[in-house]
Order: sequence, then C-alpha cells, then structure tokens
Amino acid sequence: MHISEGVLSGPVLISGGALAAAGTAIGLKKLDYDRIAQAGILSATFFVVSLIHIPIGPSNAHLILNGLVGLLLGWAAFPAILVALVLQAMLFQFGGITALGVNTMIMALPAVLCYLVFSSFLHKNTTLAFSSAFACGFLSVFLSAIILGLALIFTEENFFEVAAIVIAAHIPVMIIEGIVTALCVAFLKKVQPTMLPGSSKQ
Repeated sequence: MHISEGVLSGPVLISGGALAAAGTAIGLKKLDYDRIAQAGILSATFFVVSLIHIPIGPSNAHLILNGLVGLLLGWAAFPAILVALVLQAMLFQFGGITALGVNTMIMALPAVLCYLVFSSFLHKNTTLAFSSAFACGFLSVFLSAIILGLALIFTEENFFEVAAIVIAAHIPVMIIEGIVTALCVAFLKKVQPTMLPGSSKQ
C-alpha cells in the first residue's frame, strides 16, 4: 500500500514527513532496550510480507501485518515500520524517499491506534482476544487505506475515484490480515504470552 514517488503534492509530503518524524520520536522513546530484538524481528517480518505486490493505480495491494506489529510494539511500530520502508525504498524502489513520511503514516498510525484500542483485550478470554485481534488486523488495513485515500484526495480532488478503488481493492486483504493477526495472537497466547502487551513480564 505504498504511494509511489511523484504522486503527492508538496504540502502533503511535508505534513506526512513531520507527523512521521514525531511518531518515530515517540516510538523510540517508548522502546525498551530489552525489546529491540523483538522490534527488529517484526520490522523484518513487515519488510518480507510486503514484497509481493499487486499494482492498483498509483498504489498496490499486499499483506502488511501492521496490525500485528502495532499490537506487539505499540508506539515502537513507528520506527520499526519506518526502517522497513526505508529498506524497501532503497532496495526495491517501493514507495520512494520523498513519500517515506506519508507511507510511514499510512502504515504506522493505524497500527498504533489499533494497539491503543485493542491491546487491553488480548489477555481476556480466548473468544474476546481472538475477536479483538481480528478486528485489529482488519481495521489497521482499513484505516491505512483511508489515510492513503485522504493523501491522494488532498493532493488532487480528481484522485477520489482512484482512492475509492484502492480502498475497495484492499477489502480481501483486510479480511486475510484479520485472520492472520488473530491466529498469531492465539498462538502467542499459548506459547509466549509475555510477548503480548499488558503482560507482567513484557
């Protein structure tokens, strides 16, 4: 769900960059030393699953897992996702350097928002935890598509139809992301519950 180089207007790029910088600063401040390895692994996971792309106009569809990254890292999702996006832009020309701030906001802001809303439910009963994890995976992609659409519309109103197509095309991805996130959370609850937010040993 990267926006390509040269698509967005200057004000949108500058605003996205400033907000991404602020989010990254908060994420680095909140990232504990003993969770750096976890952040690195999740950043690498985000990097790998995003490599298979299906082009959709100025954007593309692919697995994202930003909901899972957000659930496990909280605000630290910002620097983790930023690092992955930088590598993708430099190695594979996905997105681009000038659009890096906006693309970071597209991926990381929904991850953090979903963390704030759903993380407290992960240690409840299995049904509630599974449902919350699914909602987190689904809504993180939905919100990412909305932010992408807004970035396009604020650049040029004629992009409204393109934005609508991008959002509609990601509905299957939203469902898959919800299922994958729920399965990952269910697995972690059984084998490594301390990785989940709110754990006394986190």
